[in-house]
Amino acid sequence: MKKSTKVLVATVLAAAAAGALAVYIMRRQIHLHRRDLFSPRPFRRLAALGHMGNEPASVDAIRLLRDFVAWEPRRHLRARAQAIIERMTSEVGAPPVEVGGGTA
Repeated sequence: MKKSTKVLVATVLAAAAAGALAVYIMRRQIHLHRRDLFSPRPFRRLAALGHMGNEPASVDAIRLLRDFVAWEPRRHLRARAQAIIERMTSEVGAPPVEVGGGTA
């Protein structure tokens, strides 16, 4: 095998290992911070929303997410929470209610 081919293979393997490590670290952080919905750190709140998005729909979860939407200062996190609320309300069968601009 040529030296350049060996270098290429080593580089590809190193990049794949780095990518796998990055995915592992991100998943671990999300798992560790899945309960930090009202954390002062945005990444922890995003991780908690990811966890909430995978949970089964319940009235308590919908109420918690509505409180979160009213409290959250970042628009993209509010939008993510609102999308989860809409999915959960359709699963539960309750009429959707928007927090902040609609009827609450």
